[in-house]
Amino acid sequence: MVDQTLSLRQQQTQTLILAPQLRQSLEMLQVPVQELQTLIQNEIEQNPTLEEELADKNDRLEVESIKDEDTPEDAPEGDIDEQLDALAKLDDEWREYFQQSKSSSSYSADDAERRQFFLDSLSLNESLQEHLLNQLKLTNLDEDEDQLGELILGSINDDGYLNVPIGELMETTGYTEEQVHKLITIIQEFDPVGVGARDLRECLLLQLRRLGMEDSLAGTIVRDHITSLGGRKFSDIARAVKESPELVQKAAQFISTLEPKPGRPYSANRTTYVLPEVVVQKVNGSYSIALNNEQIPRIRISNHYRKLMADPSTSTDVKTYIRDKIRAG
Repeated sequence: MVDQTLSLRQQQTQTLILAPQLRQSLEMLQVPVQELQTLIQNEIEQNPTLEEELADKNDRLEVESIKDEDTPEDAPEGDIDEQLDALAKLDDEWREYFQQSKSSSSYSADDAERRQFFLDSLSLNESLQEHLLNQLKLTNLDEDEDQLGELILGSINDDGYLNVPIGELMETTGYTEEQVHKLITIIQEFDPVGVGARDLRECLLLQLRRLGMEDSLAGTIVRDHITSLGGRKFSDIARAVKESPELVQKAAQFISTLEPKPGRPYSANRTTYVLPEVVVQKVNGSYSIALNNEQIPRIRISNHYRKLMADPSTSTDVKTYIRDKIRAG
């Protein structure tokens, strides 16, 4: 029979334990800038102790001195200050970890799937046709006019132009010229301004009419001299309208601010701008790399909740709630 005895031994082992704050920092380091913006904005909306501020690049998140839940009320102030100093230096530790691990990729399949889900969840922009149909529903039209309006809207291209002749609309729909003209006039009052025009000249005139400038010098140039305007023949236009070339050029500059393609803001092929993660610059023959933090909101602890924490009359439950929210932030 084997003898069984109890003994006490000491053994040294090395284990890696990630603190909750460090674990959170590792997750945030893998988040793209646009997702990080969303995370911070959501936290600001849900956390009343945080507020956004306009700060310089060198500013940091302010850390309020708060006592820990498990710390007695008469605990030495030095111990608490040491804990808060450690929190204040946490961003330096994150930066050091990033420098050490930037050569190795920690982007897992789960992270890729989560990011793809985020991209797939982006809401689609309202198309021009949907935008116009929503306005058509608000007009006081009978059933026949509403049907004709939908047919006309279906003939408007992505730039906002009606590219089907009125005669063809009359032939395919069976409506009279008067009915077609009436609906086109109604649609041309819709947003965006200039929609439903049949050419560039009419598009610009619709915008000038909305501005009350149809009879101005700019309106005259668009209505009677748009070909010369396209060729920048300001002297020819000036002689024709009997105005100085300077006034004609000034009117032409204003016309250039109008939108030649009113449907452009609703185009499905709108340019999607991507925020860079890092910025690389060549300075004195060498390249410098810097993280792009320009678009990341800068936050601080609300002064109101600081005063509540310092107020002796504030209840323990309230202080506990504020402390938890500040830790989350």
